[in-house]
Order: sequence, then structure tokens, then C-alpha cells
Amino acid sequence: MTSRADDDPAAGHARTLLRTATRYSGSRCAALCLVSIAATGAGLLLPAVLGRALDLLLAHAPATRWVLCCAGLVLLLGLLDAVQTVLTGTVDARTTAWLRRRLTGHVLGVGPRAADRFGSGDLVARLVGNAAEAGTTPAARAALVAALAGPVGGVVALGLIDWWLAAVFLAGAPVLALLLRAVSRDTSESASRYQRAQGRIAAALAEAVEGVRTVRAAGTEDRETARVLRPLPELSRAGHRMWRVQGRAAARAVAVAPLLQLAVVAVAGVLLTRGRLSVGEVLASSRYAVLATGVGVLVGRLAGLARARAAARRLGEVEAEPATAFGARRLPDGPGRLELRGVTARRGGRTVLDGVDLDVPGGTTLAVVGRSGSGKSLLAALAGRLADPDAGDVLLDGVPLRELPHDDLRGAVGYAFARPALLGGTIGQALGLGLPSPSPGRIREAARTALADDFVRRLPDGYDTAVADAPRSGGESQRLGLARAFAHGGRLLILDDALSSLDTVTERHITDALFGDGPGTTRLLVAHRGATAACTDAVAWLDGGRVRAVGRHEELWRLAEYRAVFGEGAGPADTGDSGVPPVSDTRGGNGEGHDGMSGRIRPAAAAGDGTAP
Repeated sequence: MTSRADDDPAAGHARTLLRTATRYSGSRCAALCLVSIAATGAGLLLPAVLGRALDLLLAHAPATRWVLCCAGLVLLLGLLDAVQTVLTGTVDARTTAWLRRRLTGHVLGVGPRAADRFGSGDLVARLVGNAAEAGTTPAARAALVAALAGPVGGVVALGLIDWWLAAVFLAGAPVLALLLRAVSRDTSESASRYQRAQGRIAAALAEAVEGVRTVRAAGTEDRETARVLRPLPELSRAGHRMWRVQGRAAARAVAVAPLLQLAVVAVAGVLLTRGRLSVGEVLASSRYAVLATGVGVLVGRLAGLARARAAARRLGEVEAEPATAFGARRLPDGPGRLELRGVTARRGGRTVLDGVDLDVPGGTTLAVVGRSGSGKSLLAALAGRLADPDAGDVLLDGVPLRELPHDDLRGAVGYAFARPALLGGTIGQALGLGLPSPSPGRIREAARTALADDFVRRLPDGYDTAVADAPRSGGESQRLGLARAFAHGGRLLILDDALSSLDTVTERHITDALFGDGPGTTRLLVAHRGATAACTDAVAWLDGGRVRAVGRHEELWRLAEYRAVFGEGAGPADTGDSGVPPVSDTRGGNGEGHDGMSGRIRPAAAAGDGTAP
């Protein structure tokens, strides 16, 4: 028989998260529980002491000590309430912070797959809003124990005064129990719908903010606003349902609780006339009846706990997404040879890369080209294990990337992207991101190689300028991203369209510096310009998810279909008499020139014979 966690992985992860979070603030939760119970105990003592003092006063007997006890209990209740408020806030804050750290680390461990599944806006909503709601769970549980102790203690106190009083109250207790159960169930369902609608609004808003220039240029602000707020009616319905659930519960409590209180007081009055109770005990009985019917407090506690559990389940959905696992095999010394063996990768139910075989010798430079959607960026992500293939293996110097420790892998592979994210307080810190002890000299040398040093020095504080205070163009951002990759070093450098925003002169200077480093660094470039591909040792031409051919750029340039990748040349009809030298063809399925080694490239000097751009 399967467990509930097996049936619903998100719920299982949510329970684990909340258990661990409660242990994280265990001592404070225990203190909060003790303080809450102490406050409940003081509240239970007060009616009895008040009743005793009243009886003594009516009998004209000395009652100073009991009056002082009443005053002391009132002061103690105020003090305990203040301590309870401080502890509740502290536990909520600590638990929320722990959940956010835990989930943020997990999201970063999962990598781009998390944003692909949930959307960046929805992830932010979960890590900010839902984590704050789920963070109230430990304190809410501790408070619920005290809230339950009040009614239970009230019933026990009624029984100690006279068993008839407890019997009258217990006759209506099942109605209150059913009411509380319905509140918990209905509130949890409504809270889940409310939070899902919130997540969709957050996701749409993040998309709109990211594309704000496009929206303004198209003049579609009103339409985009409507799209962002489209889930608002569902949000409103879920919110109104939560209020209706709690409102109905409160209305039923108002109907049931006073009837029970009235019944207890009526029986106490009868017992008073028969001499079985004193006036003070009648007063105490009326107060204990109020405590025993404290459904309003319980409704609020249960509703808050239901919302917190619904929020925790949304966090559990994120936690259920498996993080990237790393191995323990050390990376041997090597030139940075990169191999892809039968690599297949799917995205959104579509096979983007299909059985790709590629062998890049250490110290060589391979350009990956192809039409939009051919899988170039995905191949670049697989090459450095920013993503894992669905089938096949990616190896670096003979070791599968899955078997490498995290630090070995990230130390060996450097990346630069088309739209680099500059993380860090200052420009210098952003360029040294990921380095254990980045030296200013190394960072400046990398910036000079990327032709970024001049404009960084013109900033108000140079390399110490805050990233947020450094205005820069798209090309300048790319140069900073390249500088970060150059400073990182490593045996494999992957440039995922990292030259696309550079002007041709700057690109040529950077490629000259990049490809002139000599052996020791293997380079994989996603290229969109023929001039960039011409500077490399070889080109891998992706077409339809497979490697169409591997060869020198000037050789492939004679194919019209290859030229069409760069927007040049004619269609397939022009390829018949091109006189192309033998070029590896790996389309597969037609058997032409496919010998199983077609993905291997040979080191060569940069092309410069004028036959290609």
C-alpha cells in the first residue's frame, strides 16, 4: 500500500519541509508553546480566583489575598501575551528566512528547468509570498495547542465545579467539532485556488515587466494589463469563498456557542437555587462556558493553519523537482577534449537534439551554427552541464559530466551568454564571480581582452562602481560577460551567442585575442555570423536536431544550404555542381558518408583565404 507522500509527492515534500522548519526553530517553538499554555492556564485560573474572591466579599470575609491574586493573574496574562507576541514574530521570521534560503538554493540547484516548469514570476511568488505564509506554520501549531487547551480546560473546570455543567456542554460539543472540521477543509481548498491565481498573475506580470519596451513600442499597454489581470476574477472568487467559509463558521459559532453558554448558566442557576453552587461558582461557570465555547479563536487558528499548509504545498511542488546531482570522480589532467555520444534532448515534448555525436579535440575551437530552433543553445547548455540530456553522455577529457563533483565541473568550464546577468555589488565583483580569490590584475587583464577595460575605467569609480549605477549598452554588457568568462579560465570555454551584440570591428578584435591564446583551452561557440565561423578550426552544422555536417567553414560555404543559414546563397537546387570537397555528413537515415566518426574535427589554423566571410 503506497503512502500519501508517494501518491502526492508535493504534499510529502511539504510535510518534510514543515517538519524540518519546525526543528530549525525547535527551542523557540517549545518556548512559545510553553508560554501559550501558561497563558491559557492563567486564563483558566482567573475565573476560579474571581469566584472565590466574590464569595468572600459577599460573606464579608477577608478577601485581600484573593483580590491580589486576581490582579497578579491579570498582570501575568499581559506579560505572557507580550512574550507570546515577540516569540511568534521571531519564529515566523526565522522559519520564513529558512524556507526562502532552502527553496532558493534548491531552485538554483535545479537550474533553468525550474523556471521552465513554473515560470520566473510564479517562482518569485512562491519564494516570497508563499514562504511567508508557510513560515507561520510552527507558531500557528504552537498557538493551536494553547487554543485547544482553553476549551478542554474549560470543560474540565466545569466538571470540577459540577458534573452537570460539563454534561450540558458536552451534549453540544459534536456540533462544534463538525464546524471546525468543515472550516479547515474548505479554507484549505480555497487558499490553494487563491495562491494558484496569485502565481499566475505574478508570472504574467514578470513577463510584462521583462518585455516592457516591446509593450510600449506596440502601444498595447491596456491589452497587456488585461492579460496580467486575467486571473483576477478567479482570485476574487477564491478570496470571497475563504471569507464566506469563515463567515459561515463565525455565524454558526454565534448561533451555537451562546446557546451552550446559556444552557450552562441556566443549569448553574438551578444548582445555585438548590444550594449546590455559590454565587462565585456561578460566575466562574459562566466564564468557563465562554472559554469552552471559544470557537472563534479556534476558527481563526485553523483558517491560518490551513492557508499556511496550502502555501507549504506550493513550496513542496518546487521541492519535488529534483536538483542536479553530482558525482565524486575527479577530473584528470587533460587538454579539454569534449565528446557528445548519442545525445538526445527533449523540451516541451519535442525532440530538439536527436542522437548527436560530436568530438572536439582539446585546444581546438568549434563553431556551432544552424537556423533558429535547431538546438544550438541547448547543445551549449549540455556541453557544460547547465542541462542534462535525456539520453546519451557528454564527456570532458573522458569523464562523463554527471560523474564530476560540482567544484571540478564549474572550475573547468567557463560560460559567456548573449544576455549576461551581472551579479555582485560592483563591476569588479561581477567579473570575479565564481572565483575563489579573484585578483584585480586578473580581472583587468580579462577586461582588456574583452575590450571592456576602457569603458569600465570611465565609470565614476571604475571597477568599484556599483553594478546598478553602471549604465551600459547591450554590447558593453556582452563584453563584461566575456571578461567574466575570460577571468574564469578553465579548460573549456563555451560562448552561447556571446558576440551577437558586438559591432564587427570589436568582434574581430575579440576573436583574434580569443583564438590566439594557443592550446590549452577548448572553445565552443554558438555563432550567427559567417565571419565568426570562419575564424574557428571547424564548424558543426545543426539541422533538424542533428549534426548535418562537420568541417571547415570555407568548405561548407560552398553549399548553398549552409550559406542560407547566414542569410546568404540560394536554395538546394544550387548545390548539385558546387564541387565541394568531401565533408562529413551526419544526417543519418540515408546512409551517405555516415561512418560513426563524422562528428570528429581536426585541429586547423583559422581560415583566412578569402573564400568565405
